[in-house]
Amino acid sequence: MNKSFLKLMLFSVIIFFAARSAIIAAAPIETFQFDSAEKEKVFHKLSEELRCLVCQNQNIAESNAGLAKDLRLELYTMISEGKSEDEIIDFMVERYGDYVLYRPPFKPMTWLLWFGPIMVFVFGVIFVVRFVKSQASIKAEESLSEEDIERIKNLHADQSQAKQGGK
Repeated sequence: MNKSFLKLMLFSVIIFFAARSAIIAAAPIETFQFDSAEKEKVFHKLSEELRCLVCQNQNIAESNAGLAKDLRLELYTMISEGKSEDEIIDFMVERYGDYVLYRPPFKPMTWLLWFGPIMVFVFGVIFVVRFVKSQASIKAEESLSEEDIERIKNLHADQSQAKQGGK
């Protein structure tokens, strides 16, 4: 390989890792002090069960969005005040709705979340079955007559002769 190409590749790798390190170092790391290991467990459990409302399918533990940071701080404050898991979840649902939960409760307002994917799948299967049946019926109706088949054979024969004559 060319030495200049190898130097360029090495330089690119060094720049990549330097930029990655700078980004990681710039990300703030939140540390919370808990009175007990049990409160810390509750914090981690709830922060993984609560959805970040501005991120795409991330919980507040994984998200680096401003709202997720605020929710983690709110969660820490409520746990420090001695609130139970149910009280914290009720507060979050009251404030942000059932969407904040990764496992929304089964009630009329969330039936679409529970049954929506199944309904889309069923309708998709029905559509595909009807489409395939309609294509089969169209092909059955379009079967060629003996006269058409003979005409196609003659056209192919004429075309083959023209190709052989042109060589």
